[in-house]
Amino acid sequence: MDEKELAKQLGREGFGHTYIWQDGSNAFYPEHTHDTETAHIILSGEMTLTMNGRAKTYRKGGRCDVQAKAVHSAKMGPNGCRYLIGER
Repeated sequence: MDEKELAKQLGREGFGHTYIWQDGSNAFYPEHTHDTETAHIILSGEMTLTMNGRAKTYRKGGRCDVQAKAVHSAKMGPNGCRYLIGER
């Protein structure tokens, strides 16, 4: 997976700000919201995103999008997670 190409792809979709983020083993973000829509493309590891009472695990190559103001939580896998984030 070419991170620069993935960032360009997000840019073409209107995500004006992109960056790489990394979380450690089993990191957890309790329920929260963002003012902007976000896209997350998993580069390594895994992330379980819970939204609307449903949990889904994303692994390398997976993408999860979160609408602005959507209440969600996230838990990283045992090996952490490295991911590309796009905001619009």
